[in-house]
Amino acid sequence: MNAQPIPETPFAAEGPQPLVRDVPPGAPYPVAALGLFRPAVEAVQGMTQAPIAIPAQSALAVASLAVQGFANVETLGGPRPVSLYVLTIAKSGERKSACDAPFLRPIETHEKEQGIIYLAEYEAWARRHSIWKAQRDGIIAGSRKKSGDATAAEAALRALGPEPKAPALVDRTVSEPTFEGLTKLFAGGQPSLGLFSNEGGQFLGGHAMNSDNRQKTLAALNALWDGQPIKRTRAGDGHHTLHDRRLATNLMVQPTVARAFMADPLAADTGFLARFLISEPPSTIGMRLHANAKENASALASFERRLGDILRTPMPIDPETHALNPRFLRLSAEARELLVRYADSVERSQCLGGEMANLTSIASKSAEQAARIAGVLTLWRDLDVVEISAADMANAIELARYYLLEALRLSQVANVSAEIDRAEQLRRWLLERWPEPEVLLRDVMNKGPNGLRESPKAKAAIAILEAHGWLGRLDSGTVVRGSMRREAWRVIRPDDDGC
Repeated sequence: MNAQPIPETPFAAEGPQPLVRDVPPGAPYPVAALGLFRPAVEAVQGMTQAPIAIPAQSALAVASLAVQGFANVETLGGPRPVSLYVLTIAKSGERKSACDAPFLRPIETHEKEQGIIYLAEYEAWARRHSIWKAQRDGIIAGSRKKSGDATAAEAALRALGPEPKAPALVDRTVSEPTFEGLTKLFAGGQPSLGLFSNEGGQFLGGHAMNSDNRQKTLAALNALWDGQPIKRTRAGDGHHTLHDRRLATNLMVQPTVARAFMADPLAADTGFLARFLISEPPSTIGMRLHANAKENASALASFERRLGDILRTPMPIDPETHALNPRFLRLSAEARELLVRYADSVERSQCLGGEMANLTSIASKSAEQAARIAGVLTLWRDLDVVEISAADMANAIELARYYLLEALRLSQVANVSAEIDRAEQLRRWLLERWPEPEVLLRDVMNKGPNGLRESPKAKAAIAILEAHGWLGRLDSGTVVRGSMRREAWRVIRPDDDGC
């Protein structure tokens, strides 16, 4: 039996129907607004030929980590940290790791150098602590033998002095912390940290973000972005409050992970999603030819030198509490005027029927995001500068506007279900990569998108495409590729004439 005509589907007369709303391509990344970061970003893009937004995101996040401990920036709502939360959406193979590595390399080098110093300091502390503990234990043991001599023991303990403090841990970045782990690291380590992961799905889908821990993790990360203290209460450890800690975040995730994250009501309702600068640039896969690769070693070297200088500059840290004591970075009159004008324009766009009417949580933070970005651009140039210039603010506003429009664009696909998303992946794979006119279930499972390697998921995706007119079920027993098939489907392509 040869292949039979395609059975009628609900859409046979009008052709296949789209599974998801077409989302217009995003605006080009405003690379000119990156200021001093631009040469390094273009250098990494030239080497990797990845979308330029990916190295731009990495550069901003790394710079935010470097400078966030030194100053708070003036915003229209008061002083705020210059910490940035960055979310980059790109599928596997988009060279996310290759873009991230050059910007993180100076931080890794700094951690190694500081690690050598830390080991020596830790050994010295361990010796002092052992002596202190032995003396303290001796004083307490002596007081027990001498009944009623508590006053002398108390005086001896005062003379002994407080317990020697261990040296601070040197790590500046983490990739998959729990709330408890992050709090512990802030307590015993650096007061300025970065949550950086080029496999951000491992964090968003990990222990810290499971159903039991999700709410407290989101609340803690929101508080850090706002510059609020971290409060932690546990039965065994008691209550701890850590003031003036800072966290920069750079998560790189695949589209399916991002869709689920952006559609999560808790992430949206708590304002966690609104704190991120989100970008999903168009793919460059298939266009990254070696002949077009470019290198600019001097631009990267300049970035690395500046980052190294900042990392070696002591942060303003209180010696007792180990909390940051950042100074105030004010806006110049011209910068404030630009920011007010931008904030008012975004506010008007949120009115009923306005462009941002359904995106108020993100839109309401866009002016503050602009001030934070301006703070990063300014402090990168000079850690001692006293105010933000109009030029830096203008660049920051252009970047903030890009991220706001990206959030608006991506919000249109955020509520797509996982089943529809997998079906859309299959549809694209069939049209773009599958050469045969018919397809079998095992074809999809063995050669199709990775998310469809399980039979139930593959069958569900096929059923959705069949219902929308992209696949036509063939009669049982139809010969496909030389064998009779119990189940097979004809791929409906937009240029099919129905024959």
